[in-house]
This record gives sequence, structure tokens and C-alpha cells, in this order.
Amino acid sequence: MLPVPALALAGSAGPAGPVGLALRGRAVGGALRRPPAARFGGRTPGAPRPPRGSGLRRLYEQARRAWDRPLTAYYLILGSSLLITVLGLVMVFSASIIKALELSLPASYFFRKQFLAATLGTGLLLLASRMPAKLHRALSYPLLVGAVFLMVLVQVPGIGHAVNGNQNWIYLGGPFQLQPSEFGKLALILWGADLLARKQDKRLLTQWKHMLVPLVPVAFLLLGLIMLGGDMGTAIILTAILFGLLWLAGAPTRLFAGVLAIAVFVGVMLIKTNENRMSRLSCIGAIDLGPQGECWQAVHGIYALASGGWFGSGLGASVEKWGQLPEPHTDFIFAIAGEELGLAGTLSVLALFAALGYAGIRVAGRTEDPFVRYAAGGVTTWITAQAVINIGAVLGLLPIAGVPLPLFSYGGSALLPTMFAVGLLIAFAREEPAAKAALSMRRPGVRWKTMRRRVKKRPSGER
Repeated sequence: MLPVPALALAGSAGPAGPVGLALRGRAVGGALRRPPAARFGGRTPGAPRPPRGSGLRRLYEQARRAWDRPLTAYYLILGSSLLITVLGLVMVFSASIIKALELSLPASYFFRKQFLAATLGTGLLLLASRMPAKLHRALSYPLLVGAVFLMVLVQVPGIGHAVNGNQNWIYLGGPFQLQPSEFGKLALILWGADLLARKQDKRLLTQWKHMLVPLVPVAFLLLGLIMLGGDMGTAIILTAILFGLLWLAGAPTRLFAGVLAIAVFVGVMLIKTNENRMSRLSCIGAIDLGPQGECWQAVHGIYALASGGWFGSGLGASVEKWGQLPEPHTDFIFAIAGEELGLAGTLSVLALFAALGYAGIRVAGRTEDPFVRYAAGGVTTWITAQAVINIGAVLGLLPIAGVPLPLFSYGGSALLPTMFAVGLLIAFAREEPAAKAALSMRRPGVRWKTMRRRVKKRPSGER
């Protein structure tokens, strides 16, 4: 048999040239027909070697590259918030049927009100996602003044209305009512973000007095109006938002510790002076109803979660919502979700909130605009802190604070400002330079122009 160089010369001598070379190459075992990737162990010459290790490492690298894509935060915020809202509508319908029948109302009464609020909230979300940051900043002061005015009206006799011992509602007529403190959270975030951004532009945040004044006094004004109505759960969320803004502004440790110490002292005094709050604190981790049934709600919430198993008893098949568990469609809807959807359903809800929180942190960390950073960080702190407090109370790890699960629990006053805040995150995620470039390339007009330019560059002989 001829060696390979001689075989190549022989193949090029005849009229059949390359054809004969190909046939002879097959005869000697296909050595000349093997692609470069086959001769280099499946890797093209000059290409980087794949990472050594198991398939888990390759999956990790693929997941990491997917997380680093420009539109990851945008899709996470949009997808997770919509999934939480839709799943919340399903669970509100399932958890509120018995409660509605007890009140001699139609079975779908609470669901229809929540669906109406979700529809209006979707409009607010779309509006906020299309508004520029300058318009958000312009709305911060009117929103703060309006929230304070409504929170003052709550304390006026004949206008304010008490629910479950907390006077923090205003009736709007018919079945509709409003809780102004929920809008106070959004107002504090937008106003505080605008204030801190303007002070950062003037390099004033290096002085502690500019960092605290007037942010902390205004926050204490809102907290005082909320505590006049006895709603300590909302006050805790507002305090978490204040701490989040101070942390994002770079407050020194001693200043942060001082404000935290004052807040803890005031909180302890408010708890000790109220028997209801003391009983809620004593029900952390309780497995017994108590001598007077003070831990009834906490214990039955654990019963609901424990009876759900891995995949739950099925939608509508909850037992605890038949009068055993108080507030099954509001504060303790997570327990009903655990009973009907099981551990798989509750973990899915936790994963959606984790994805939303991660995306919010990513938006706040990657922006160069100080207002966007403070606003995105404040919204993320609000949603994650409220979710942790609600779920922690249902699990028996935290005292029952009476706050709804964001985007999930029944309540239009809580849903509307929360969906507007999610729209803020979507708008901020769209304004990232890389995300803006990626979205512009997906527009049909840009794609058509790009294709038309490519067509002009083709040689005249090509089809």
C-alpha cells in the first residue's frame, strides 16, 4: 500500500483527481476524510477545552451564563410577579368560598373583587413600566402628601373604620374600602429615593445629618399615623423600608445601630403595653391552642401545612378553611396553599418570591442612576420583608403581624400599590443599557432594516 503522500499524488494525477482521492481515502480507513474535530477528540483546533468535571459543572456554567444575560432581570420580574398574582387569584377563590357563604354572600364574591383589583393593578403595572424615571420622581411628592392626608383622615371619627381592632380603613362606598397605609409604603420609597438621589448628587450624604434629615422624621410621621390605628404589622414593614434606604445610602454602622436601637426600644414598649401583641409573641412555635385559645390561628395554620403532604389534598379540598382557620384568604392564605397544593406548591411560591427578590437586587446593583438604585432597593426590601414576615408567621417562626402576602393574599388596597411597585422594577430593568440594546434589536423595524442592509451586501451572483 502506498504511503499517504504518494496516495495524494496518485489521486491528483488522473482526470478523476479529487474523486479518486476521496475513494482511495475511504479505502484506507477514512483517515483523510476525518473532520478536524474528530482528530482532536471532538474539539476543533484552537478552540478552548471544555471544563473538566461532571455534567453538573457544565449545567452550572450554562445556568450562570443564562443568569448573566441582559434581559434576565426583566423576564424574572415580569414572569414571577404575574405567576404569583395568577396563583394568588386561584387560591383566593378556593380559600374564600366558605367565608363568603358564611357571610351570606355569593361564593365568588371575594374572588370577583380581587380579580377587579388585579385588572386595575395590571393597568398600573403597565403604566409604571412605561413611565420614565423623571416622571416617577415628579410623582413622589404628590403621592407622599396624598398618603399623609388620607392617613390623617383615617383617624377622623366617622370617616375612619376599624377592622379587627385596627383603625386604618376608609370606606369608599358600597363594598369598596381603602387602606391608606399601603400607599404610604410606596410614597416613602419614591420620596426617599428622590431625596437621597438629590443629596448624593450634591455630595451631602457623607454628613450624618443630611442622611437622617428629613428622611427619618418623615418616616416617623408615617409610623406615628399608622400606630395611632394600632397596625403594628404595617409599621414593621415601613421600618424595614427605612432601614433598606439607609443601608443603600451607605449609613455608617453606628448610625444604623442607633436608629435600629430606637426602633427596637419603641417596638418593645408597644408590645408590652398591649395584651394582644404579647399573646401573639407567646404563640411563636406553639403546638397547643393555649388555655383561652389565644394560639388558635397559629396552631391551625400549622395543622393546614402539616395535612398537605407532598402534593396537597387538591384545589378546593381544604378542611381548615371550613371555619377552623381565621383569615384563610388574607393573612393565612399561604397555609391554605400548603394544605391544597402541598410542599410542592409552597416551595414554588417561595421560589417565585426568591426570583423576584434576586431580580430586584440585580437591578439595584447594576444601575448607575442613584434614584433607580434607591427605588429598586426599597421596593425589593418592601416585598421580600413582607413576604418573610407573612410566611414566617404562618410557619410559627415569627409572631402574627397581620400583613398580607404580597401579590398573593386577598386585598385590593395592598395589591394596587404593590403592582405599581413591580411596574417600577420592570421600568428600571428595561432601562439598563444592555437590556435596552437587546430590546431594541428585537423590534420588527430594526430587524427588517438589518436584514435589508445584509441583502445589499450580497454579491450579484448569489441568490
